Amino acid sequence: MLNSKIPAGPLENKWKNYKATCKLVNPANKRKMEIIVVGTGLAGASAAASLGELGYKVKAYCFQDSPRRAHSIAAQGGINAAKNYQNDGDSVFRLFYDTIKGGDYRSREGNVYRLAEVSASIIDQCVAQGVPFAREYGGLLSNRSFGGTQVQRTFYAAGQTGQQLLIGAYQALERQVALGNVTMYSRHEMLDLVTIDGKARGIICRNLITGELERHFGHAVLLCSGGYGNVFYLSTNAMGCNVTAAWKAHKKGAYFGNPCFTQIHPTCIPVTGDHQSKLTLMSESLRNDGRIWVPKKQGDSRKAKDIPEDERDYYLERRYPAFGNLVPRDVASRAAKERCDAGYGVGSSRQAVFLDYAAAIERYGKIEAGKQAMDHADHDTIVKMGKDVVKEKYGNLFDMYEKITGENPYEVPMRIYPAVHYTMGGLWVNYELMTNIPGLYCLGEANFSDHGANRLGASALMQGLADGYFVIPYTIGNYLADEIRTAAIPTDHPAFAETENKVKDRINSLMNIKGNRSVESFHKRLGKIMWDKCGMARNAQGLKEAVEEIRALKNEFWSDVKIPGGINELNPELDKANRVADFIELGELMCLDALDRNESCGGHFREEFQTEEGEALRQDDKYMFVSAWEYKGDNKWDLHKEELNYEVVKPSQRSYK
Repeated sequence: MLNSKIPAGPLENKWKNYKATCKLVNPANKRKMEIIVVGTGLAGASAAASLGELGYKVKAYCFQDSPRRAHSIAAQGGINAAKNYQNDGDSVFRLFYDTIKGGDYRSREGNVYRLAEVSASIIDQCVAQGVPFAREYGGLLSNRSFGGTQVQRTFYAAGQTGQQLLIGAYQALERQVALGNVTMYSRHEMLDLVTIDGKARGIICRNLITGELERHFGHAVLLCSGGYGNVFYLSTNAMGCNVTAAWKAHKKGAYFGNPCFTQIHPTCIPVTGDHQSKLTLMSESLRNDGRIWVPKKQGDSRKAKDIPEDERDYYLERRYPAFGNLVPRDVASRAAKERCDAGYGVGSSRQAVFLDYAAAIERYGKIEAGKQAMDHADHDTIVKMGKDVVKEKYGNLFDMYEKITGENPYEVPMRIYPAVHYTMGGLWVNYELMTNIPGLYCLGEANFSDHGANRLGASALMQGLADGYFVIPYTIGNYLADEIRTAAIPTDHPAFAETENKVKDRINSLMNIKGNRSVESFHKRLGKIMWDKCGMARNAQGLKEAVEEIRALKNEFWSDVKIPGGINELNPELDKANRVADFIELGELMCLDALDRNESCGGHFREEFQTEEGEALRQDDKYMFVSAWEYKGDNKWDLHKEELNYEVVKPSQRSYK
C-alpha cells in the first residue's frame, strides 16, 4: 500500500502540527538550493514566487511567451474560501465536508481539510496583492454561490477571477525575477525528467524558438503543468494545454493517480461542427442566478420566448429541490445529457439546454426599483434596471456569449451543453505533494490529491494557490533539509546526457516518419474515441473497444504522421506531435483505469452501476481507494492502491434532493 504520510492526530490539528515539527532550511542554505518549477499558472507562479521570497534559487519554465498566458486565466467564476462573510453557516468544516461529498468520497480527508483551512488566507494574500475582488456596498468582499453548496463562499472579480488572480501571482513572481531569486525561462517545454540515484535532479527542455535541447539541474523539481483535458481534443482548455511534463515523469516512475476521473462542465457553448478546435466555457457562476430548462414536449422547435412557463421543465429544480440549479457539475452534466438523449434538447443540434436569465433580471430590477422608491415602475423599466445589475455582475461573460453565437443573452436564453473541462486525476502525491519519486513534487491540477471523483466549482483556483502559497513552502523544506550537503550536480553528468539523447532520438524518430496524415487529424480521432467511449458515460464493452482502437491509432501515428519543418527551428507542429503522442498513451491508461473501476462515482459514470433514478452508484466495499498506476512499458501498467480511510466523514449515497 502507498504511504500518504498523513500526520497523526485530530483532523483539525494535522496541518498545524506538521508545520510545527517539519524540518527547516536556514536562510544561508536556502541560497544554495536550486528548485525547478515547471509551469507558471496559478500553482507554478505562486510556488515560484513564494520559494523565491524564502531565498531559494528558483528556475521557472513556461511554454508560453509569458506566464500571463497560462490557462488559469480562463477560470472565470470565482475562488472558494471559508470566510463566512455572509453569516450563512459556512465554516472550515463545511467547506471540507462539501468538497469531500462533492468528490463522491474519493479524496483524502487530510489533504481536503488542509485545503479548507488555508482557503481564508488565500483571500487575504490576494487582497494584499491588489486583486480587485467584487465588494458589497459596505466594503466587505462579495460572495456568490457555486454548485454543490448551500452557502455563498465564492469570491470573484466580475467574470475574470482567474485572470485577476494570475496577474497577482505574476506580479509576485516578477518581483522575485527582478530581485534575482527566480530565473524565468519562457518558450521552454520540459520533455523529460532527469533522475540520479532514484531522486529527481533536473529536466531536459526544448527551447521552442530555436529547437535547442537544454539541460537544467535542480535539487528538487515541481511540476505545475495543469490538467490533461485536451486528451479529448475538444475541451474548454486552451489548445496548448497538454500532459507531457506529467507523462514524462510518469514514464520515469511517478505513479499516475485516478486518470479516468474527468470533469464534464455543464455550462459550455455547444459544439457547432467539425471545424471547431476547442470549446468555450460559460462560467458556473451563471448557474448562481440563471435557471436551466428544456421544453416539456419532445422535439419542440419553438423559440424560447414562445414556450409558455407551464410548458417548461426546470429539470434540475424538479429533480434536486434542495440544491436546484446549483447541484455539482457531474450531476448537472448527466441530467442535461439525459434530457437531450430523451429528445428534449434545444437548438438545431438538439444537443443543448437553455440557461435563462429572465427571472433574475426581473428580480434584480424589482430590488433596484425598491431602492429608488419606484413603487409603480413599469415592466420595461424594471427589466432595464435588472439588466444593468446583471451586466455589472456577469457582463463580460454575456458579451463573450454574444460574440461567439450572435445571440443576445439579455434577450434570449443561452444554449449550453456539457463539455470536458477539468481532470481530477493526475500524478499521485502524498500529503507533502511529493510523488513517489523523491524530490519530485506535483501541484495544482497536475496532481490528483484534493478533488476525488468530482471537483466543486471555484475550487481549482483555491487548490492551485493553496499548494503554491501555503503548502509547498513548508513541505519542500522537509525534504531539502536533508539535501543541504548535496552540491549542484553538473549537467554533463551521464544521467543528463543519457536523458537528452533519448529525447533527441524520439524527436528524430518523429521527424523521420514522413507520413501522410497531419498531427491534428490523429488528435481529432483520439478525441472522438475518448468522448464516445470514455466520456460522460462509460461501459465495459465500449472501454474495451476504446483500448484496442487507441492501440491501433498509436501504431498508425508512429508510421504515418506528417510533421513539416525542421528540428532546430520554431516548429509548432513538432511540439504538437510530441504532445499528441503522449495523449495517445494517456488515453489508453484512462480507459484501462475506467474499465478497472467497476462502480460509478463523481465524473466516472459506468452505465452498469447506477441507481434506479439514474444516479452514480458507488461500491465502497470494493473501490474505496486511489488507483495509482505504475508504468511498466508499452501497453503495460501495474496498479497500486492507496486505501481511503474516513475518520470524520461517513460516506453515504450523495443526495442533493
